[in-house]
Amino acid sequence: MAGLRIESVAPDSIVDQFGVTGGDRLLAVNGHPVRDLIDYSYYTASEEELLLEVAVADGEIWELEIERSAGEPLGLIFAAPAPARCANNCLFCFVHQLPRGLRKPLYVKDEDYRLSFLNGNYVTLANIKNSELNRIIEQRLSPLYISVHATGREVRERLLGKQAIPDIMEQLKRLAAAGIALHTQVVLCPDINDGEELRRTVGELAALFPAVQSLAIVPLGLTDHRQNLPPLRPVDREYARGFTAQWQPEAVRLRKKLGQPFLFLADEFFLKGGEPFPPFREYGDFPQVENGVGMVPLFMKDGARALKRVKPVGTFRITVVTGVSSSGFVADFLAQVAEKSGLEIVLIPVENRLFGESITVSGLVTGRDIVGAVGEQVVGLYLLVPDVMLKEGEGLFLDDMSVDQLERQIGTPVRTFDSTPSGFCRMLRILSGEVKSGE
Repeated sequence: MAGLRIESVAPDSIVDQFGVTGGDRLLAVNGHPVRDLIDYSYYTASEEELLLEVAVADGEIWELEIERSAGEPLGLIFAAPAPARCANNCLFCFVHQLPRGLRKPLYVKDEDYRLSFLNGNYVTLANIKNSELNRIIEQRLSPLYISVHATGREVRERLLGKQAIPDIMEQLKRLAAAGIALHTQVVLCPDINDGEELRRTVGELAALFPAVQSLAIVPLGLTDHRQNLPPLRPVDREYARGFTAQWQPEAVRLRKKLGQPFLFLADEFFLKGGEPFPPFREYGDFPQVENGVGMVPLFMKDGARALKRVKPVGTFRITVVTGVSSSGFVADFLAQVAEKSGLEIVLIPVENRLFGESITVSGLVTGRDIVGAVGEQVVGLYLLVPDVMLKEGEGLFLDDMSVDQLERQIGTPVRTFDSTPSGFCRMLRILSGEVKSGE
């Protein structure tokens, strides 16, 4: 159906006064057809006089002439666009390695440049049409987040599992020439896109700086459910140590050459290798933090600030869960909090039984994993769960267990907290108030 479906209308807003309601469809703005949220935002961004064409429930087409102050919202609320499906067959695709029985959206592979612009999702550009590239340039959809993996065509086709794909460097050069800012990533697969292939990729992307603003190298993730899939070499402790020894100095060299940090190694390399993290300055403004780059240094910096504000809050016992990879630095922080607060704080690193022991991040821990890890241990008054383990806005773990169900299974109140040291300390103050009010 033509146009963009209106989910709802803000009360007392401009369009509410015209009688527009949820379920109506916005067809055009100033004569421009509206396909999605990006079109709507682009065509209404700066215009103060607008002509909206709206299809209402009875089939009529309304033309609404609107005058507004600069930046005044119209009051139309739309759903996020349904993502375009990915047509790649990547060797390392995590979705292909998921066990059965998880919620259906987890099995959806998206490859949508619109969500790259709106949400920071990474896309390969391997399936994009020329008309869509033209739209990116015309509507200034910047920045974009691009999964490069390798600039060499043969290696890239092998990684993406797709033949006759567009030349990624030609695409990036075209976007760069148009002033589109680009953040890039390489999912590292040992023996495939490392070594000389990686050196080539890093060099060619760095040559496009400052249009290509950053490059993150992240290790592939392998679960215990790679059934009927090509064998891949994991990034183990020895590989991670050798990799950081080789490539972190290159990241420093590029920072000095380009004038700002450009090449970033994912935290997982340093955690797996047991190596110290780079100085804080090597992360710049943390452009790749959502990609697992710099989260630990940020945690440590926030932890140092939060510890200065910790005061005695009581003597009760609580238990905190975390992923295995973060347990070392989290344990150090909690020990200092316990000493200053007077609390007895127990940390339980949760092994990932669903995906396998090689998956160690907190964000992929399930409710059943937590139940199994807690077992018969004495939890204390509360079990604290970092919110990174839950689906935002729904309070569900990856296995669809709710916080309430977790409470019932372990027999202890569960509290979730913002997954930062400051967030943890705020939760302690809340719990202290609950304990005191219950005395």
